[in-house]
Formats: sequence, C-alpha cells, structure tokens
Amino acid sequence: MVDPRFHPSAGPIALARLAEIAGATLGPGADPARAFAGVAALDDAGPEHVGFLDNRRYLAAFAASRAGACVVQPRDAARAPPGMALLLTDQPYRGFALVARAFHPEMRPPAGIDPSAVVHPTARLGAGVVIEAGAVVGAGAELGARVWLEPNAVIGANVVVGDDGRVGANASIAFARVGKRVHVYAGARIGEDGFGFALGPRGHVKVPQLGRVIVGDGVEIGANTTIDRGSVSDTVIGDGCVIDNQVQIAHNVRVGRGCVLVAQVGISGSTRLDDGVVLGGKVGVAGHLHLGAGAQVAAHAGVARNVPAGEVVSGVPAIPIRDFRRLAGTWRKMSKRRGPGSSGDDDAGA
Repeated sequence: MVDPRFHPSAGPIALARLAEIAGATLGPGADPARAFAGVAALDDAGPEHVGFLDNRRYLAAFAASRAGACVVQPRDAARAPPGMALLLTDQPYRGFALVARAFHPEMRPPAGIDPSAVVHPTARLGAGVVIEAGAVVGAGAELGARVWLEPNAVIGANVVVGDDGRVGANASIAFARVGKRVHVYAGARIGEDGFGFALGPRGHVKVPQLGRVIVGDGVEIGANTTIDRGSVSDTVIGDGCVIDNQVQIAHNVRVGRGCVLVAQVGISGSTRLDDGVVLGGKVGVAGHLHLGAGAQVAAHAGVARNVPAGEVVSGVPAIPIRDFRRLAGTWRKMSKRRGPGSSGDDDAGA
C-alpha cells in the first residue's frame, strides 16, 4: 500500500480528469465527476482507489478487485466487476504511470543551501537550487536551475549539471557534463578512473584516464551504478537512457539514445551501443564490440561478438535467441532420453 507518510497524495481527483491524464476514454456508465483518493494494487484497492491491469495473468484478481476504477485495455472490459469505473486505453501500464504521478508528484524541499553544505566560491548556481546537508560543490562547477543535491552528494570541480537535475544521497560526479532532467540515484559514481593498465612482467603501469563522461538529457542512472570516464576519448550516455541499479559502464563506452540497461549489466571498454538497445539483467558485454540499433540481449547472456541491429540474442556466448531455444529443446530431449540416474561417458572408469 502507498504510505502517505512517504508519498502524500494530491487527491482527490475526478475521474474525467484522470481519463484526460491517462489518455484514456471512460467506460460505459462511469461517472466523470466521481473523485478518487489515490492508486493501489488490484488486491489491495478499495472503492477510493484506481488500479490497473496490464498483464492478463491477473484477470482473476481484476474480476475480484474492490478498486473503484481501473486502467485497462478495452478487450478486458467485460471481466470488470460490477460498479468498477473503467479507464480504457491500449497502453494501460503507461496510463497508470501517468495517473500515479498525478496523485504523487515529486516532493521537493524548498530552494536553499543547508548550512552544512560546502559550496566553492567559484561555483555557479542556477535559480532555485536545493543543496542539502553535507553536499559538496567543487571549484568552477555549474549547477543549472532547480538542480537538487541530496545529502552528502559530491559535485567535482568544473562539473556541469543541467537544469532540473537531481543527484541522490552520497552520489558523486567528477570529470563530467550532465544534461538536463537527469536523475542520478543514491550512491552512483560517475567519472571515476577507467580500468586501464599497461600490463607486463615488470609491473602494471596505470594509464592516465584523460577523458570525460557526457550524459545526455532525460537520463536515469540507478543507485550504486558506476560510469567510468574515458581514457582519451569520452564515455557517452545518450538522451533518454534508463540505467538500473548496480550497472558498470567502462571507459570509452558509447551508449545511444533510449537504451535500457537492467540491473548488474557490465559493459567493457570501448563498446558501442546504438539507439534503443536493451540489455537484460546481469548481461555481460565484452570490449570493443558494436550492438546495432534495437538489439536486445536476454538476461544472464554473455556477449562476445557484434550484434546486428534488431537482433535478439541469448546464452553464453550469446547467439540468436531462436538458435538458443532450439538448443535448449535439444538439451531437454537428450536429458529425457538418458533418464534419471543414468551415467554418461564422463563417469566411465570412476
């Protein structure tokens, strides 16, 4: 359930307004003036709540829900319980997200600088910035309008953070230029040294990391994610990328626009992702590779070769997913043939 201590509601909001926000149409018999207090999961919702149905596995929960309203596809409207108002849209998850944001807009502290923050006198601060307790802003740094630094965030010397940026508690940004509307979550590290060494029997020589990190507009960078600065060229994150928690992006990597990197992804140095690439959880990508626009990599895969645009791959090493599924089917058949308790050649002579 949504706890109002952490997420105060902006409700009540009338059903007609919610339909407008969600880009939905009202179902038959819905009262456009009926007001709602907030959102809830189908199982937890009461008559004052708005729920949603996107995955048809939850049709039974939908049919039994006490929610007063629900964002749902038109094809599922007939399964609604009596009295439930329907917000009909072909994209119910997106519609619900917009409704939830309307009920629970971001709560910003008032503009100002906490007395315990340290801001270098040469730093430039835009109008309406929020700098919370213990935050540090280095020499020559630039914060755009309405930038929000949470407690103990560190902005290094000469770093630029664009308008409406937010940097989470204990996160740090160095050697970087960050675009507008970028949210860096707690504990993230942007601009640290890339892992570059000249290896040899007389010892490993550290290669100076002389590049930057360039982050585009509208990017989300999850908690405890690390993005290393480039060695000579820059590490680049394109506009609109969504990066989950605990992702590692090495030096000189270039990530195109609108890419999605799920938790614990690791991308080795100098690899390039074109626009719209999706990497599932725990994917590992070797260095100096190219993943074409719209390529998708299934969770736990290991990518050791270039992936053409639009291709979906899986496995270790990653291969086209149709081939991986064929192999998996073959493995299952072979396992059934051997049967439980059978011994293979590997056991001979044991």
